[in-house]
Amino acid sequence: MALEINTIKQTLEEKEVQNLSPFAAKSKFSRGRKREEKPCSIRTEFQRDRDRILHCKAFRRLKHKTQVFFAPNDDHYRTRMTHTLEVSQVARTIAKALNLNEDLVEAIALGHDLGHTPFGHSGESVLDNIMINGFSHNENSVRVVEVIEDLNLTEETVNGILCHSYAWEPAFTLEGQIVQIADKIAYINHDIDDSLRAGIIRIEDMPKDCMKYFSPIRHERFSKMVYNLVENSMDKDKITMGEECLGYMNKLRTWMFENVYSNSVAKAEEDKAQRIIKELFEHYMELLKIYSSNYDEIKAQQTVCDYISGMTDRYIVNKYKQNFIPKAMASVDDDDFLFRFAKLNGLNSVND
Repeated sequence: MALEINTIKQTLEEKEVQNLSPFAAKSKFSRGRKREEKPCSIRTEFQRDRDRILHCKAFRRLKHKTQVFFAPNDDHYRTRMTHTLEVSQVARTIAKALNLNEDLVEAIALGHDLGHTPFGHSGESVLDNIMINGFSHNENSVRVVEVIEDLNLTEETVNGILCHSYAWEPAFTLEGQIVQIADKIAYINHDIDDSLRAGIIRIEDMPKDCMKYFSPIRHERFSKMVYNLVENSMDKDKITMGEECLGYMNKLRTWMFENVYSNSVAKAEEDKAQRIIKELFEHYMELLKIYSSNYDEIKAQQTVCDYISGMTDRYIVNKYKQNFIPKAMASVDDDDFLFRFAKLNGLNSVND
């Protein structure tokens, strides 16, 4: 029986080699992990990556992190987790149509936003201004999987997570390139949906040429983007849309930044959210000065960043209340995770 089980992984790997596109990443030929491990007998390396991400604590916290709207009362607005799941669905659909590696695409998609901050991009911009070396959720997502959660993922998955934003070079696998553009397709369409629900925008206010090209109907607009991408990427060594479709999608994305992401009632609470992060950051830096016998500014900043960037929206609000809002009676202040990250980053306790 053991022999039969041990052949399952080999069978799956051979199916990939025989059946997937010549341009697909094959788990059998993965560049590997930083630390060698005993192989699983029934899963490929990319399947293991996907499973590790799905079961990690950072993934579970995405359900209480902002996508666009801060702490919405309506259960139908997207969170960072539902965004991640929609990216995964879009990316897997594209990968299957192009006969690429669906397991690798899913792993990258599920992990691409693990390093996102509370309060979405508003939180990211605060940490970018505070941190001496800046802050990017892409790099922080890699830090989450490599240092904080220590998932020991394959190089292909880590590269795809790092390169999922337009600001970065395309990933070295086509699967990673799929996630980069699937991310845009997903958030443009679902953020339009949420903004319409919130009454922030109206279909008639949106760029008429974009609506004419794509359709004001969500599933038709969504489908046209995906179909165009598949059509223009079939049997090619690069993932790309047609020039006209990409142009209209980018125009629609720019319109969303101007009318929703950067200038709307969706951002009305942004100043408050950013103040919470700034004041807590300063508070925790002061705590580390007292805590540490070998205080170092860079290490302390990284420690506080690790702690705050991992918080959910509701957790950071509770920590702010705990530290800055007067209490009716004394309570225990527990910041164990701050000091765990301090040790992770080489700061020693004065009591050690």
